[in-house]
Order: sequence, then C-alpha cells, then structure tokens
Amino acid sequence: MPHFVVQARTHNECIDKIITKYGKDAKVLLERTVQKGGMFGWRSHEEIEMTGIYGDRPVGSNSLETTKRQILAAAGKVMPANSVSVHPEAAGQQSQISAANVSMQAILKEIAGLSGAVHSLNEKVDESISGSAAINSAKRENNNHPSIQKLEDDLFNNEFCPSFARMILDRARREFPLNELDDYEDVQKRVIQWIGEKISVYEEPEQPVQGKKKPRVIVLLGPPGVGKTTTLVKLATLYGDLGGEQDGLLDWRKRVRMITLDRYRIGAEYQLEKYGEWMNIPISVAEDHDGLKKLLSLYHQDVDFILIDTIGRSPRNYMELGEMKAILDACPAKTEFHLCVQASTKTGDLRDILKQFGIFKYKSVIITKLDETDKAGNVISVLAEENKSVSFITTGQTVPSDIERATVIRLLINLEGFAVDRENYPSGNAGV
Repeated sequence: MPHFVVQARTHNECIDKIITKYGKDAKVLLERTVQKGGMFGWRSHEEIEMTGIYGDRPVGSNSLETTKRQILAAAGKVMPANSVSVHPEAAGQQSQISAANVSMQAILKEIAGLSGAVHSLNEKVDESISGSAAINSAKRENNNHPSIQKLEDDLFNNEFCPSFARMILDRARREFPLNELDDYEDVQKRVIQWIGEKISVYEEPEQPVQGKKKPRVIVLLGPPGVGKTTTLVKLATLYGDLGGEQDGLLDWRKRVRMITLDRYRIGAEYQLEKYGEWMNIPISVAEDHDGLKKLLSLYHQDVDFILIDTIGRSPRNYMELGEMKAILDACPAKTEFHLCVQASTKTGDLRDILKQFGIFKYKSVIITKLDETDKAGNVISVLAEENKSVSFITTGQTVPSDIERATVIRLLINLEGFAVDRENYPSGNAGV
C-alpha cells in the first residue's frame, strides 16, 4: 500500500497538506517532531512530521507490517517511541501495529546512538578545523615576522647553501613562538647553537710514543693553489713540538720526516727544502709508488710522524687523480688522508672537490686561507651536509703560527652578523 511522509510548521498545516495531496481517506500512522535547517544543529527549528498511508485497499496485519517496514525505510530516521503519537483516525488499528512498535523501538534506539556519535564527530571536526586554521594563521605570521626575514638575510649574506639555510629557517618557524621571535638577540643565540651542532671536529688518533708505536702517516690532498705545502710545514711545527735552538738550528722533540710527490710545480721542492733546512727536518722526494714505499719503509722505525705533500690536482681531471692514488696506495692501511680546501670556495665547487677526492677516503678536511674571507657559511653548510669533519684551520702564510686545530667556535666567530657568546657557548670545543 502506498505511503507518505509530510512535514510542516504546525500540526494543522501538516493535516491540511495531507488532505490536499492525498485526500480525506489518507490515514496518519505516525507523528513526530523533527529539527530542520541549520548546520550541526545550529540555528535549526522544529517541524511536525506525519507518516501514513493512502488508497482504497483494506489494511491487514501482514500488509500493515510490510507497510511499516517501507515507512521506516523511507523515513530514514525516527524519534524514540515516547515522542510517537497515533492519530485518532488510526486508533482502531492500534492493536494491529503493537508488534511492529516493539521492533521499531529497537531500531530507534540504535539510530539514536548513531545520531549521538555523528554529533560528537561533528564537534571534533569543528575543533580540528578551528585548530588547523589557528596553526596556519600562526605559521603565516611566523613567515612574515621581521626576525625570520632578518635571519634569512644573515644566512644569505654568509653564503650558507640554500638547503642548509632552509633547514635552519624551517626549524626557527617551528620552534619559536611569536612572542619569542620579537627578541632577535635570543633568536640569534639559539640559531648559532643549531649551526654549531652541525659542525663536526676531527678526533685525532692517540699520539705515537717514541719506540713503542708505529709512526702516524699523514697525507695532504687538494686542488692546486689551496696551500698544501705551507700547511704541511705548519703541521710539522705542531707535531714536532718545537723545543729550542742548538748550534743555530731548531731542535725537535718529536721526530718528523717530510716527503713530497710534487716535482712538477715550479719551486715546490725548493720551497719545502728551505723549510726543512730551517726546521732541521730531512726532506725526501718520491717519484712513484715504489719510491714512496721505499721511503716509508726506511722511516718506519725511526720517526714519530711522516708528512706527505701531494701534487695539486683538479677534481675534474680523473686520470691524474687515478695516477696519484696509484702512488699513494703504497701508504700503510692506517694512513690519515686530509683534504685541503680554500675557505672562499663556492658551494658548488666545494661539493665537487669533496666528491671527486672521495676516492682517497680522506679522514677530514683542512680549511685553508680563512683569513681571506669574512664568510664561512659555505664551508660550514657543505661540510655539514656531506658529513665531513674539520681537523685544522689555517689563517695566513706565517710559519709556524698561522694554523689552529679546528674548533666549533673558531668557525662560528667567522660568521658575519652573528654574535657568538664564547663564555656561555655549550660546546666543549669552545677554545680557539
């Protein structure tokens, strides 16, 4: 039997709609109050909903039960049983639908529970949307904050590579609330600590004891013009532990020997020999793999340090790099290879140098000529991203003074526009 569902503001309006559309013989079976309009219950209003049947066929118990199911399916949601009333015209049929009401109440109870869950979910969605909007608003304010803009300028001016600068800026946006961004001095202090955390300092092996341990073999690598030879002499002064003068010559407490592979650069061998005469350190020249192996064997039991100067090779000349590696394969397994790079090298070139000299499996990097630039962001950021440590820093041509063991703070104080608090800096490498 066909059925209907009609809604109106009042009971009488609902009856009028039913009579107008379905005629006076239509039977109202259910009446309830429903909420209409608004969103999630906000600004909604109540209406009367009537559900019933119409047509001329008699209503039997079976057809009524079937019709009830159809009505429930069409109505979708109904109110609990205590809100349901039966129109007076259907009073004679009350006994016939009592059984249907029992199952209907169970369905209504389940629907009511689902309705509550949906309402709770809607509240959570609203809270999530509000929270996301607040977070996005705060992010926009952080991005446009003057301290973030200044920090970006300082990183750019110090020539940090873009990916490293972006990492620092993203961390600042995440970790600084708006009220803390107003104090740029504090922002800068924390950013300096973040940068310092990314600097790795080379840990030297234990120093050899005369007659008890094998000598440390140290090889300096690098492109032409980075100052390898001068750096090698400076290392000799550090490791030799200068004692005093004897018969007009310098006396060394630690026994050092220097070997050069560079017979091609004009004046290179002569320069090293003059330094050797001044420091009373023998200088030897190795022309090939066998020559180097022979010298290493000769010095094996008699010295504490063997320092080897190599030929400056372009990182793009793969053949010459391969030839030099073939010579250096004569070195013992624990040889320490250090790559010399100039402080003012552009970030792209620096990455190429680090990559191409990787065939030597160098232990660390020596930053040379730091005195020739007031920006260290390029070397700090590239070495951090390539996971390379720093062993020494050179700051001039004077021998033996212009070399320092690398420290975190020594690199940080070379950043322009950043104030470094030496006394309160948390790193253990605070000394210069």
